[in-house]
Parts: sequence; C-alpha cells; structure tokens
Amino acid sequence: MLTYVARRVLYSIPVLLVASFLLFVFVRATFDPTVKLRASRDPQAVQRERERLGLDKPVPEQFVKWLGDFVQGDFGHSERTRESVSTMIVRALGYTVQLIFWGVVVSAIIAIAIGVYSASRQYSKLDYTFTGLAFLGLAMPPFWFGLLAMQLLSSGPKQWFGLSEPIFPTIGLHSPGESGINLDYLRHLVLPVMTLTVQIIASWSRYQRASMLDVMSSDYIRTARAKGVPQRRVVFKHGLRNALIPLVTVMSLDIGAVFGGLIITEKIFSVPGMGRLFFDSLLYGDIITLEAWFVVSALFIILFNLIADVLYGVLDPRVRLA
Repeated sequence: MLTYVARRVLYSIPVLLVASFLLFVFVRATFDPTVKLRASRDPQAVQRERERLGLDKPVPEQFVKWLGDFVQGDFGHSERTRESVSTMIVRALGYTVQLIFWGVVVSAIIAIAIGVYSASRQYSKLDYTFTGLAFLGLAMPPFWFGLLAMQLLSSGPKQWFGLSEPIFPTIGLHSPGESGINLDYLRHLVLPVMTLTVQIIASWSRYQRASMLDVMSSDYIRTARAKGVPQRRVVFKHGLRNALIPLVTVMSLDIGAVFGGLIITEKIFSVPGMGRLFFDSLLYGDIITLEAWFVVSALFIILFNLIADVLYGVLDPRVRLA
C-alpha cells in the first residue's frame, strides 16, 4: 500500500508543476498590474514598476523566481491591501474549510442514504420523489436558492413572528463578539451550508443510485442472496462498498474544486473565504493574489485526486496492483 501511495504522490508532482506554470502564464497574460500607472502617461513610472515586479524579465525566469518564493511560503504582497498574500490566503482558507467540511459531511450522509434507499426500493414512490427533487436541485441556481432561503428562513420569520433577530443569521459565521463552535455558530452555518449543498446532494445522490443499481445486479450479489445472506448485509457489506468507488471520483473532484470556489455562497452571506477573496482580487486586478489563489486551488484539486486514488486502493485492493 505504501508503494502505491508513493507512486501516486510522485505522479502528482509534475502535474502540479505544469498546472502552476500554465496558471502563472495565463494570469500574467491576462492582467497588467501597471494599467493604472499607464493612465498617468508617465512611461518612466511604468518602467520602474515593471522592474520592481520583475515583469521586464522573460516569463520562464519570472516563474522560476516566483516558484522559489512560493515554495518557501512567500506569496508576495497584495496590490489591493498591501498585506502578505500568504496571510490573506491562510485566513480565507480557514473560513472556506469550515464551510467545505460541514457541507461535505451533510452532503455525503444525505446523498449516500438517498442513493442506497432509491436503489434498494427502485421505482417506489419515494424513489420517484427523490428523483424529482434531485432534478429540481440540479436545475436550481445556487444564488437564487440562497436568496430564497434568506427570505423564507431568515427575513420572513423575523417579520412574521416579530422576532428581535432572525433565527438563521445571514452575515458571516459568527455574531459580533462570538467565537468557537456554539449555537450561534451553528445558526450562522445553516443557510450557507444549505446553499452550498443543494446541487451537490442532488448530483451525488444520482451517482450513488446509479452505482448501487449497477452493483446490485452483479453476479456476486446474486450469489450472496442465493446463499441466504440477509438483505441488509448484502446491501451494506457487499453492495455499498463497491458502489462507493465511482462516487469517490465525483466527490474528490467536487471537493477540490469547491475549495477554490464558493464565490456565490461566500458573497451572498458575507463570508470572507477563498471565493470572496477571488472575487475582490479579480475586481481590483490584484495579480499577485490571483496567482497564489489559482495555484493553491490547483493544489487542492490535485490533492483530492490523490486522495481519490488512495481510497480506490482501500475500497478495491485490485487497484493497487495496476
């Protein structure tokens, strides 16, 4: 198993290097940090700024210098806030990781439960109900669902019942003066996590249902039933473990992508995470922050692909021999 994991880690290193180089080139080609100086019509000021940022050197040389600093934890300083980019990203990741953690836990539990039940009770009334709700969730834009949830679960009840404060707050993850995991924190989590998970649950539950149906029609499942193995054991011990393998791929890709995403959810609910950091940096044209943001996001995507490969080996020992 250790050899399998080590091999996968080594495969990930060149992928990360190529991805970081391409992202670096694309960002440098798209954004010009001296654009505001050009408006002053002072060519010497523009040239001095380009020399300060190292933009007068060839792109490969710029990338090597940037990569060396990046590996040492020096991501540069934001052109927007003059703050260390590494500090900004660590702070933003703290908020995003919280949303991702709770969103993934809730989504995985609900999606797997729905998928297993729908496959075990195929064409039942609840199966049709879950299918309809899944299609509704996939078709529902997250920004619209978030605004609707704010109205129906926050602003609406406060007005209808004359409450002094909403049941589920809509700004940040804590009220002023609060911190840690407490009732206030959980109340703040409800609406952002709902907005984050509505499409994820719909997608994952459909994958899990399809995978379970495929596994439950396999020969070894029919053999287990012919031997008199209880239905519960057939479903959960023999069926679910193998049915999770395709879902692991989808979950890993989605989780990795969401680490850099969450732009809509964090913007609607004023959560200062990675999504909001990207949005604010993009509007300002903060090239230093954007470069680090893209590479960190790519790192998480590659990391979760690596985790998916390792989980393959755990769920199916035959994969380790490939």
